[in-house]
Amino acid sequence: MPKFLTNPYLLLTLTALFWSGNMVLGRGIRADVPPMALAFWRWAIAFVLVLPLALPHLKSQWPLLKKGWKPLFILGLLGVGCYNTFAYLALQTTTATNAVLLNSFIPVATIAISWAFLGKHLKPLAAFGVAISLAGALTIVARGDLDVLLHLNLNTGDVWMLAAVAVWAIYTVGLAWRPAGVHPMLMLAAFTLVGLLALFPAYLWEIAQGRTINMHLGSLASLAYVGIFPSFIGYIFYNRGVAEVGANKASLFIHLMPVFGTLLSVAFLGEIPYAYHYAGIALIFAGIWLTMKKG
Repeated sequence: MPKFLTNPYLLLTLTALFWSGNMVLGRGIRADVPPMALAFWRWAIAFVLVLPLALPHLKSQWPLLKKGWKPLFILGLLGVGCYNTFAYLALQTTTATNAVLLNSFIPVATIAISWAFLGKHLKPLAAFGVAISLAGALTIVARGDLDVLLHLNLNTGDVWMLAAVAVWAIYTVGLAWRPAGVHPMLMLAAFTLVGLLALFPAYLWEIAQGRTINMHLGSLASLAYVGIFPSFIGYIFYNRGVAEVGANKASLFIHLMPVFGTLLSVAFLGEIPYAYHYAGIALIFAGIWLTMKKG
């Protein structure tokens, strides 16, 4: 990995960028690529990419994998098999606004789980930073209008998104129990294999229901993107970031997703940012800075 990519905060920022694109595509191609197909082929592509990098370590680290198979299985099921699948199911029936809003609660859920099960808590300044950052995310999602938040109507898709939030928070905290000494590429391959095995029956069921991929250049390019950037590169970066700065601080970077969602809309959709975008972005970066600040 290039030296400049060893900074955990840069890795987590890039992860948020990749995952923002994933959310945009998940909503945009829902008519052409069903949710189970999107989840399965996303991870199949990632598995093909990671396998050549993982196999050289398999023989020497097989005993570590065997010893730590339980956390590997649970983390693979949660992080690969469930989170994005639940998010794609949510995006079938909920609005992008609701999905991003609910996704913004991942840091709060992560901190709550860390406190409840690990006894970890943030210092007052860091906790204030989390609150400021969350306020920034809500400002962007609500378009600066409190009425939007007060009149959100939860539907089936929102329930799926809440499940995704809970799953990702547990996955992030659970990374503390991943087997020590296992090479990151081998670990990602193990996670991905578990997730694919869990997704395959659901994918077959979806096909049996008559829901198949509408093949064209756009759908194939979208599959390539979600397989390479959010899945393969994004998970490597996120896992490394969590290992370096801890679950609580790492999860806070999820709040950057509304920021990147705004920037992507400007770049690719020609949308004009409003004052609430700038206010929300400023609050998010201020919150992250406060959380990272020592003392």
